[in-house]
Amino acid sequence: MPAELSVGLAQEAAAAPGPSDDPPGIGMIAPFDFALDRELWRWAPDDVSLYLTRMPYLTTPMTVDMAVAIADRRPVRRATRDVLTPRPGVVSYACTSGSFVAGAAAEYVLHRTILDAGAPKASTTSGALVEALAVLGVERLAIATPYIPAVTERLVTFLAEHRVQTVASEGLGLIGNIWRTTYAQVVDIVRQVDRPEAQALFISCTNLPTYDVIEPLEQALGKPVLTANQVTMWDACRKIDRAAVGGGRLLASWKPGDPQTCLPAESVGLSTI
Repeated sequence: MPAELSVGLAQEAAAAPGPSDDPPGIGMIAPFDFALDRELWRWAPDDVSLYLTRMPYLTTPMTVDMAVAIADRRPVRRATRDVLTPRPGVVSYACTSGSFVAGAAAEYVLHRTILDAGAPKASTTSGALVEALAVLGVERLAIATPYIPAVTERLVTFLAEHRVQTVASEGLGLIGNIWRTTYAQVVDIVRQVDRPEAQALFISCTNLPTYDVIEPLEQALGKPVLTANQVTMWDACRKIDRAAVGGGRLLASWKPGDPQTCLPAESVGLSTI
């Protein structure tokens, strides 16, 4: 190697940030069938790494029973410990149905399970949704889901516990292969479910592709459009004082250094949990 090149590489290496200077990454606990790793990465800032781990495989179709099984504390605790190896600054449970299926109290317990397993900070998709709605001041919501009615109704109940009224809901009735849903199908169901009284719309399920439709839908409907992966990455990034990358009113509502809203447990009667 020429001496000039060797010296140049050494100087570049010396100027580069070392491991202790790197911003904390994000640990992601995803369902076993999660297929949108690339979509999560699109929301990640250039200087933030995602460390994904998956829950154990299940043969159950996408029903209430499957959502309950995915939220089992034992595999969540194990997955948290597994993903702590690269020392993320936050661990996020990236599953909407698993974090709302048993109600607000269960979501709180899931959050505590991640912290008790050693995570420095914790987040869940449904908890992130509640935080996002609080930041935007939304109390009346329309929801579009890929689920069967029984699962969608669990989301409606969860939101009601957080004093958010669901003014309309529509589901695709899928019990598997949700990641194969097209953008056209997502746009169609959102347009069907929108109501004048809805202050915002939420597109549920982290396995539903939504990154490229958020801004066009907001422009067409004139109101915030929130999605599962969007709120997951927004909340995880802000917990390490980073801004998620992308468009939409939610991402414009917070920047690094701003206060981080955190709803108290007492607001939903969880102070005794």
